[in-house]
Amino acid sequence: MQDANTTSSPMTTPGGSPSGAPRRNLRALSHNELVSLLDELGQPKFRAKQIEDWLWVKNASAFEDMSNLPKSLRAALSERCTLGGVEVAARQLSSDGSRKYLLRFDDGVSVECVGMPSRNKLAVCASTQAGCGMKCAFCATGASGLTRSLTASEIYEQVMHVRDDFNTRVTSVVLMGQGEPFMNYDATLEALRRLNSPEGAGIGARHLTVSTSGVIPMIKRFANEPEQFTLAVSLHSAVQRTRDMLMPGVKKWSLLHLYDIMGEYVDKTGRRPTYEYALIKGVNDTEDELSALCDFCRDNLAHVNLIKLNEVKGSRFQPSSDARAGEFVRRLASVGVEATIRNSRGSDIDAACGQLRQNVERNND
Repeated sequence: MQDANTTSSPMTTPGGSPSGAPRRNLRALSHNELVSLLDELGQPKFRAKQIEDWLWVKNASAFEDMSNLPKSLRAALSERCTLGGVEVAARQLSSDGSRKYLLRFDDGVSVECVGMPSRNKLAVCASTQAGCGMKCAFCATGASGLTRSLTASEIYEQVMHVRDDFNTRVTSVVLMGQGEPFMNYDATLEALRRLNSPEGAGIGARHLTVSTSGVIPMIKRFANEPEQFTLAVSLHSAVQRTRDMLMPGVKKWSLLHLYDIMGEYVDKTGRRPTYEYALIKGVNDTEDELSALCDFCRDNLAHVNLIKLNEVKGSRFQPSSDARAGEFVRRLASVGVEATIRNSRGSDIDAACGQLRQNVERNND
């Protein structure tokens, strides 16, 4: 009989891990953690670089794929670790070539991402959170609230999934899907750096864009990062009352404060930010709204990206007319501000952010 003051050693599997211990997601390990794991397994450090190449460049989905690793190491890793990965819960194809995905992670949480081909380029729109807590009035994702933030590897995996589905290199990424990237800052930056790294996706920093609703402390922090990542700010109105109604999640930061911090951002980085402006009929497309937008952007280094609002079933908001969008472009140009109307992709599928997830969940109820 065992003494009450002693503890028994846990049974171990042939790979050396405690019997019944949860397996770790290999993609969630840092380089040092991976080296430490390999040391436990009696493997040389150079194996870490081989494994990371399989994870981040080749996007391996099974340990058996890692052909330059000894079979004994592959077996030991499979006993101790998983490769994470995603399950496709839904996939939609647009007539313009875009593909929208609802991807589900191991814990059942799902997020949306989109692949948008154009000539020899492939752009990806990825999510940084499952759901969103910012509660923007016109956003399908905001209506469902925040489930949780994503890890850096979960953000990265969306891009790799799209790459593999199209079987072509991703040339640009916008973190403009579900969630507020700057409310998940550390994971967002880690994912951006992995996407930028030649030991990852190898995408140029200026082709990696973060879209924020205007979380001012994080904009200030972002301006001090060494990489030349691109910043987009969801403005949607330069009238405080209208913006507070449309974007309650950032109402504690005034437009004046946003104006000042964006001036600091430009001075610090020398980079031109983009202001995103979803044109909503009768709400932010009036003469007063247009005049306020011109005043906000005048004499600033900025580009305005005018967005035709995606119609969401049950929403009280409707898109502005093409003629009104054209008038915005002309008026902004008259005060020296470059503006473009974003080409709407995937209009024949669930194009609005969060719309596919809502429809799938509704059909499963």
